[in-house]
Amino acid sequence: MRRILIKGNEAIGEAAIQAGCEAYFGYPITPQNELTEYMSEKLPQYGGRFIQAESEVGAINMLLGAAASGARAMTSSSGPGISLKQEGISYMTGMELPALIVNVVRGGPGLGGIAPAQSDYFQATRGGGHGDYRVITLAPANIQEIIDLTSECFWLAELYRNPVMLYADAVLGQMMEPVNVKSDNLFSKYRTRDKLPKVWAASGQKNRSYVNKLTSLYLEPEELEKHNLKLNKKYDVIKKKEKRFEIINPGAKYFLVAYGIVSRICKLVVKNARERGLNIGLIRPISLWPFPDIAFENVMDNARSFLCVEMSMGQMIEDVKLAVDGRAQVFFYGRSGGVLPKPNDIMSVIEDKMLKGEMIET
Repeated sequence: MRRILIKGNEAIGEAAIQAGCEAYFGYPITPQNELTEYMSEKLPQYGGRFIQAESEVGAINMLLGAAASGARAMTSSSGPGISLKQEGISYMTGMELPALIVNVVRGGPGLGGIAPAQSDYFQATRGGGHGDYRVITLAPANIQEIIDLTSECFWLAELYRNPVMLYADAVLGQMMEPVNVKSDNLFSKYRTRDKLPKVWAASGQKNRSYVNKLTSLYLEPEELEKHNLKLNKKYDVIKKKEKRFEIINPGAKYFLVAYGIVSRICKLVVKNARERGLNIGLIRPISLWPFPDIAFENVMDNARSFLCVEMSMGQMIEDVKLAVDGRAQVFFYGRSGGVLPKPNDIMSVIEDKMLKGEMIET
């Protein structure tokens, strides 16, 4: 085992290749361009197919076709590009096609800017496109976790026959950080899970007496309702089995709630607060959908209030309030437009508002 220094976007690409990614379809957009560039160079070396599509719409529909044929495939983009891919994502969930979709989030709305943000939370966790559907969404907080979760995303996608989103941000995509790798092959330890058999794939009739059909079109209302009930049953299983989170200082009375790069800032705040004798903890959702409401149950006996910290104007706080269900106060502190919350500013909110109960509940 040795440690190497690697950039976040490149780590996603290498982890995907070592997880067995066979096809990548992309279109350039900042701040994820290093991922597309990495895949264009490296994936063909492993026998995979790289295609730079003519647009984001082209890329997601190429992904749909590759997933339908049974290939382990992925695409990536950032906010505006993910918006353009939503129609295809909806089709893929309706057809139950597994694939990895990476969103390296930048600020919005509209073209916004290229600095980091978490303002695509609603888009990721509420489906984003049309129809009743959900996309498993995992949010790493460091580059080691990017590597781990990229491999896991492929596995979950195939296990549940559903698209899975790796939800990062411009900081995680652009930063470099040391990670542990095996000395003989960069990320070879992640080649641990083979592809699941895809007997449903449209890969040719071969010796079968039947033809696999993949569609999201059901013209009879009862037939479509039956399909939606089937999908909803699958989502219930995912909600039961795939909630992921981290809790720091579970016995605390006051909790910060944050994910991704903001959770790292909050960890520093928790450390500084405890050195000053303040009983502060942290809940870090790793799965944004399904949202880990069970984490709040684990701390609710002692918890007096929660401060949700986001790089948005307030999106995850809705899920936090649902999880708390009125049993404690829920406060909010957010920055947007690419501005990172500063530890001292968060500490000021804790001391001046949260602990004194003076903040107007959002």
